[in-house]
Amino acid sequence: MNVVLATLNAKYIHTSLALRCLKAYCEKDFPIEIAEYTIKDPVMNIVSDLYAKQPQVIGFSVYIWNIEETIKVIRVLRKIMPDVRIVMGGPEVSYDTGEWLDKLPEVDFIIHGEGEETLHHLLQEIAGEGKYHLVFGAAYRRVKNGAQETVVNPPRPKLNLAELPSPHRFPEDRESLANRVVYFETSRGCPFSCSFCLSSIEVGVRYFDIERTKADLLYLIEAGAKTIKFVDRTFNIKRDYALEMFKFLIENHGGCVFQFEITADIMRPEVLDYLAEHAPPGIFRFEIGVQSTNDVTNLAVERRQNWNKLVRTVTKVKDSGKIDQHLDLIAGLPHEDYDTFRKTFNDVFALRPEELQLGFLKMLRGTGLRRDADKYGYVYADQAPYEILGNSLMPFSDLIRIKRVEDVLEKYWNAHRMDHTLLHLIDRVFGSAFDFFQRFGDFWERQGWERIGHQLEDLFARLRAFLLSDEAPRGMELDVVLGLMKLDYFLGHNHKPRKVWWEFGMDKSELAGWMKRLADAPEEAGAEFARIGLGEKELQKHAVVERLPFDLERYLHDGSLSREAETLLVVLYGTEGKRGGRAFSLRLPRRTAAAL
Repeated sequence: MNVVLATLNAKYIHTSLALRCLKAYCEKDFPIEIAEYTIKDPVMNIVSDLYAKQPQVIGFSVYIWNIEETIKVIRVLRKIMPDVRIVMGGPEVSYDTGEWLDKLPEVDFIIHGEGEETLHHLLQEIAGEGKYHLVFGAAYRRVKNGAQETVVNPPRPKLNLAELPSPHRFPEDRESLANRVVYFETSRGCPFSCSFCLSSIEVGVRYFDIERTKADLLYLIEAGAKTIKFVDRTFNIKRDYALEMFKFLIENHGGCVFQFEITADIMRPEVLDYLAEHAPPGIFRFEIGVQSTNDVTNLAVERRQNWNKLVRTVTKVKDSGKIDQHLDLIAGLPHEDYDTFRKTFNDVFALRPEELQLGFLKMLRGTGLRRDADKYGYVYADQAPYEILGNSLMPFSDLIRIKRVEDVLEKYWNAHRMDHTLLHLIDRVFGSAFDFFQRFGDFWERQGWERIGHQLEDLFARLRAFLLSDEAPRGMELDVVLGLMKLDYFLGHNHKPRKVWWEFGMDKSELAGWMKRLADAPEEAGAEFARIGLGEKELQKHAVVERLPFDLERYLHDGSLSREAETLLVVLYGTEGKRGGRAFSLRLPRRTAAAL
């Protein structure tokens, strides 16, 4: 019996851990082929590829992000392959399972809950006597008393994870390991009960055998994996386990990057101290779900969170300079209106995470918050991902304003295209991060820029347009902001930029004069610049210069803004085999009004 297990990933670089777990468990008795696509692939391309494989059974793994596109594929498949058995499984159909089977007559079976043992049993019955009522964890249709009815069998007992075969040893995966994200689980379940999250439904945490886990990780690293993302809901729930795994990965990382979802307020100080001392820079990345700093909100969604301890962890990790942190927020939680969400955003942005993810509440099937939707006046989309459209405190008008915050946050802060500029604007001009992103986001939307593409210089030009508009705060020292923007623009290039977004003020003779001065007296731009030792021709090739109306070195050193001196900003590219721009500065006497 030819079996194909398929899914539509969000991006090509993603891989499906679920399909590999199913294949590893079932392949001892059934030939299993994995077929992965993306949600951007045309439906007919997916259907054509699956048709060419001529399977007797096709299984689809579905989530909120791919269910709608998967349904389109299934409906076309059913028309051209009327005899194929179609199975669905995954988080999206593990709840309201009977409703899904009634809604999708094209689907023959749905697996709810953990799928390895259930799929194996189901395939046995498909190939054998068809006693589907014995397949716990499956739903199907049968005819009884002349009428068709939907049957949802009881759930299957939880699996013994120590008995599951490894999903990471397929030879066909080796070639692509370096170019795709490998998803890895060391445990299943979550100790917390947040009512907006599916993970809260499964009580307790179960672990895979730690020695097999280490062996699989070594195999992946040695086979060339570059990014491994752990899908454990709380990787650090057991201090000793987390510390042992961190030590193992530090000793054996091989240049691979590891991403973890951690709960920051339970991270023990000794673990933080160990990471600060021993973790090589750049190999670990932490994802931390903050969601809200509003105590009333956290109480309503049964989320236990100690804000002070969370701040301690995030601050200590950031101060170590070893680990990037991705912090998550959710707009639209109970008891959170526009103003309290503004406070949540500013609380978290003050921690200066490398990435701040602003998401919007999804009313997921099976969650307590979806069951309590009427209590809080929720209105939400009928189709996945079931994003909210408003509630009693957060109307749709507020949500769409916050979406503008999300848009510019992604383009500017999370992309780290102009950190010096943004932090100056946030701390010294707009009063708060949320107010800057909101006002800029509102301006962006009114200009219609969300409907057109952008290059790097466009982002700088559009920020300048906003700062020159009537909607920018009065009294801003615009020349300082523009100077910082120029610094960020130069540093944002790996190679010497061919064009700038401002009118370059130096003529050829002035530029040549600066190049000669830097070649003749390089020590004026600092000892490091002098050590590089570039001549005039090399500077013309590798350097850009620009005059700034304030003392940049002093500003970067202690944050003070002084106009007692000006700065010749010098940025070098492609010297000493180094990638990207390196900034140097030469302090200049302030120009007189006559000279200006």
